[in-house]
Amino acid sequence: MKQIVQNLRNGIIHIDQIPTPAVQRGEVLVANQASLVSAGTEKSMMELAKRSLLGKARERPDQFRRVLEKIRSEGLYATVQQVQTKLDEPIAMGYSSAGIVVACGDGVQDFKPGDHVATNGPHAEVVSVPTNLSAHIPNGVSMECASFGVLGSIALQGVRLSRCQLGETVFVIGLGLVGQLTVALLSTCGAKVVGTDLDAARCELAARMGASIARPGIKPSDVESLTGGLGADAVIVAASTKSNAPLELACHAVRKKGRIVLVGVVGLNFDRRPMYFKEAEFVVSCSYGPGRYDADYESRGIDYPAPYVRWTEQRNIQFVLDLMGQGKLDVGPLITHRFEIEQAEQAYELIERGTESYLGIVVRYPELSRRQDDRVLHVRTSRDSNRSGLHVCGIIGAGNFARMVMLPIIRNAKALRLKRICSAHGVTAAHAAKSFGIEQACSSEREILDDPDIGTVFSFTRHDQHANQVIESIRNGKNIFVEKPLCLRVEELVEIEAARGELGDSAPLVMVGFNRRFSPAAYSVRQFFMQMLEPMTVSIRFNAGEIPADHWTQHDLEGGGRIIGEACHAIDLATYLTGSLPVRVFAESVSIRDPGRVSDDQCFITLRHANGSVSSIGYLAGGDKAFPKERVEVFGGGRVAVIDDFRSVTTCVSGRMKTQKMRRDKGHAQEIAAWVAALSGKTTSPIPWHEIRAVTWASILAIRSLREGIPCDIPGTVPL
Repeated sequence: MKQIVQNLRNGIIHIDQIPTPAVQRGEVLVANQASLVSAGTEKSMMELAKRSLLGKARERPDQFRRVLEKIRSEGLYATVQQVQTKLDEPIAMGYSSAGIVVACGDGVQDFKPGDHVATNGPHAEVVSVPTNLSAHIPNGVSMECASFGVLGSIALQGVRLSRCQLGETVFVIGLGLVGQLTVALLSTCGAKVVGTDLDAARCELAARMGASIARPGIKPSDVESLTGGLGADAVIVAASTKSNAPLELACHAVRKKGRIVLVGVVGLNFDRRPMYFKEAEFVVSCSYGPGRYDADYESRGIDYPAPYVRWTEQRNIQFVLDLMGQGKLDVGPLITHRFEIEQAEQAYELIERGTESYLGIVVRYPELSRRQDDRVLHVRTSRDSNRSGLHVCGIIGAGNFARMVMLPIIRNAKALRLKRICSAHGVTAAHAAKSFGIEQACSSEREILDDPDIGTVFSFTRHDQHANQVIESIRNGKNIFVEKPLCLRVEELVEIEAARGELGDSAPLVMVGFNRRFSPAAYSVRQFFMQMLEPMTVSIRFNAGEIPADHWTQHDLEGGGRIIGEACHAIDLATYLTGSLPVRVFAESVSIRDPGRVSDDQCFITLRHANGSVSSIGYLAGGDKAFPKERVEVFGGGRVAVIDDFRSVTTCVSGRMKTQKMRRDKGHAQEIAAWVAALSGKTTSPIPWHEIRAVTWASILAIRSLREGIPCDIPGTVPL
């Protein structure tokens, strides 16, 4: 199917062919009929992308700081490679569309196939959108008009924050699309609307949309004259400019104890004195309304109860559409241009040139009967299909870790034939296929799991999807390399074991991405203690850095928390270095009396190993990211070894100390090499199943120990 994407490196907009997305749980699959170009937002994205790296850094200092942190922790070369990969990533354009539901994911009850809906889907022939970002289109409302629904909700949220009442005067600064919609919505609720814009034609249009007065160059004194000396009860700033002028105008035009709402993007370096003497309120509107950027609401479909949050973003979208259905909101006059999806690049040329007046630009799509459901996109013809001895692979997941770390390594493995790669919405899969020489891109993991040619699966998806992908791979006779963790719950681990048990000795290989045991540093330390028979003590410290409590990895059902999701690396490394399975685990974390923060990721985990060794793991999120991330200390048999952030290994024996410097290497390339060797029958499984099983048990039971405050024995392991 066709989708409009932007190259982040140079800002070029183009129409890309990507796999048709598969419907996801909690989402509706919609065949778009029309989508609205948000000229202001999308133009700013184009301008940002066309800037140099220095210009991008100046515009996004938060991202620049993250790059500096990466340089300190991962080195300049690795960081530059990752930044270059990120810049080549295509960005989906658009967020206000309308179409027909063609399928509903699991758990969706509010929508049915055939329903006409408005969504925040991008400019694409088919989109999969969460239910809370979708709304029903009333009878009689055209798809073109309904495509204004999401943009209308942005204007509506600004109106709600203004707390406008009947008879009040509201001054709207900036009469682009959002400004025009703001004028129209205010006029429906009995407000007297005054509007201004630099463009006289837009002022004339605002008068048609319901403004009492609209003209360029309106001054605060004009607003006072129009309100009998009072000033505007509320000012809504919908302009898009770096200038401070719109906000300065608002401060002088608003009445005492009035309200200023910022919906657009303007300079904020203004004199506070007018606001101070008037005790005026100032608020920045957040997009569509309550629920925006809340993963529980948007992605997981957890609605806010209407008695407590009357107007969510979905209810705002629905209300805008209902006003259209009642004939109270006519957006037809705002449409200035229409383009078929095949000619959509011309729309962006129009915006970029700026030589022709434009406002509402609508992109139109083929009728359902003319569409093809291309779940698999053929990117390149295989040059290896006739070569014997190659392992045909499918890759599930094309996120940052896959593209920046693993795929460059996998691409260079000569024994692998990369047939398919899958991502949920298809955009990243199509890009990854082109970038890494993969033959096909798809949007459904079934296209990989059910393909009889594919014998090996790589899984780089979110943690909650791992268990099912492992089980399905095993039952389909496919070897699977799954990024850590193997699974999140005991029940999943039991089911994985059962699937392997059903096949016995013919069970395919299962590998978990515990890469640190494959690092040169870990191998060196293991060899240093290889001849020692006494129990060891191992101390591993992760300076993990804090991440937000609402990040998906912190969510129990999606990420499993950072102990299962990342501290499992340390548990596996301790297992490897001691050469012995963990048999008991005990964990304690700090106590934080703040319901908005996570305490599990500031903890110590103690492991008892089967051979009598003891490991202590400090997974610590309370430090500074500038400090080295990982340190490993091993003691035993009169020997000491220390790994400093995988950059050096220091050993001490018989009074002699030796330090070996090395390039920071956490073992990703070595683990893939070991995996390929096992697939080829040259070696056994790189990590024996009983170790994968014990490490997974220990990770899961560490959480139980935190909750119950007691040590937990690991089933199926026997201490000395």
